[in-house]
Amino acid sequence: MSVSETPIATRVRPRVGAPASPSPSPASSAAPVLSPLGLLTVLLGAALPMVDAFIVNVALPTIDRDLHAGPALLEMVVGGYGVAYAVLLVLGGRLGDMFGRRQLFLWGIASFGVTSIACGLAPNAWTLVAARVAQGAASALLLPQVLASIQATTSGAARVRAMSWYSSTAGVTSAVGQVLGGVLVSLDIAGTGWRSIFLVNAPVAAAALVLALRSVPETRSEHPTRVDGPGTALLSVTLVSLLLPLTEGRAAGWPVWSWVLLAVFPFAAWAFLAVELRTERAGRTPLVPPSLLRIHSVRSGLALVMPFCLGWGGFMFAIAVALQEGLRMGPMAAGLTLVPLCLAFFVASLAGPRLAARHGRRVVTAGALFQAAGLLMLIATFHWGWHGLTGWGLAPALAVQGFGQGLLFPLTMRTMLSEVPVAQAGVGGGVVTTTQQAFQALGVAALGTLFLSLAPSAGMRDALTVTLAVQLAAAAVTVVLSLRLPRSMR
Repeated sequence: MSVSETPIATRVRPRVGAPASPSPSPASSAAPVLSPLGLLTVLLGAALPMVDAFIVNVALPTIDRDLHAGPALLEMVVGGYGVAYAVLLVLGGRLGDMFGRRQLFLWGIASFGVTSIACGLAPNAWTLVAARVAQGAASALLLPQVLASIQATTSGAARVRAMSWYSSTAGVTSAVGQVLGGVLVSLDIAGTGWRSIFLVNAPVAAAALVLALRSVPETRSEHPTRVDGPGTALLSVTLVSLLLPLTEGRAAGWPVWSWVLLAVFPFAAWAFLAVELRTERAGRTPLVPPSLLRIHSVRSGLALVMPFCLGWGGFMFAIAVALQEGLRMGPMAAGLTLVPLCLAFFVASLAGPRLAARHGRRVVTAGALFQAAGLLMLIATFHWGWHGLTGWGLAPALAVQGFGQGLLFPLTMRTMLSEVPVAQAGVGGGVVTTTQQAFQALGVAALGTLFLSLAPSAGMRDALTVTLAVQLAAAAVTVVLSLRLPRSMR
């Protein structure tokens, strides 16, 4: 543990003229350690925004009927959360480095609970959209502190285990979100209908808040740097100019503003990169240090995460619509259909670290191949068995896909963060989660637009098979990119 991660409570300035204090005892100078309860607490906090990125998918038809939202506002309910989440993640990591990760975690979890209640009580569609944007901002404040706290308070085998659990949580919760959403909407607890998918967050956030006060140690950078204002502004413009038109353009009829924003995107991205390079060369700390990309595990891991998350985000959106609107499943049946994928992912994520210790990156490559095989099975099942298809008919293909993803994603996440310096834990976690969230949102926008555009003319079955074929192409890219990861993944 570096000096920059010394517990805040132990950093006391001596009085001027006071005699030198004796050397601190080992107990007083010991680095903060994350207990098992503390790890459970931060993982619980991480699960909330991850679940809510997907829990709304199966509830969209019910929200539409209740609030008379229409396609454009429904896409804003999904996209508004994702855009706010992605835009502010790196800033959230930097603020944690500056003001204390535990403190930002507490603020983030409290804000998430409050905004979840606002979502659940929204009287109309526009209010729900605004509350979802605020919920995405709260998620961006909360999530980077989880990775940063794990890196700053664990080492050796304990860090390996903690990162494995974090990566497994990140993968499983996306599918669990849709399962949970379907169950809650169908149960209609106390007549709340779709509102329960948001209201259920409040007691969970309250429990995480209480546990965090007791079990999560405070860490932050000893020499925090000022927020990179130009970098923050340019990153925000870059992500908004890409994600907003792709998320909302189709439903809004591709108005002029959507094309203007898409035209702005390459210039904003170039300006952001130029400013960050100049800032780091000048000896200042940029929002996203380009030097992070010189770390092989970070560079190769981010390259693999991009196509994976793009395909995954689009898949979860398209499958939720296809099961309910195409196969006429209810919300609970649509959610429970994904249970085989969840279980297989979880089993593979637990086995992955032991396999990687023996076989290295070949385990990730095998996972990418399993994912591709599962997608091929899904395409065949939907194309030739559409009529009368049930969740049981989809179970084998979903299990194969989930097993592959459980080998691929957690190990890639763990490897990506293994060489990030502890002093950059917050910003490193922010960069990783921003990439993940941005490409999931891009997948919802791009593959969701493809699926919804094809469905009226080609039919739900053919639209879904074409969308899955595009995801299969992205999966093939992950197979190739997995060969660029570090050979050893011990």
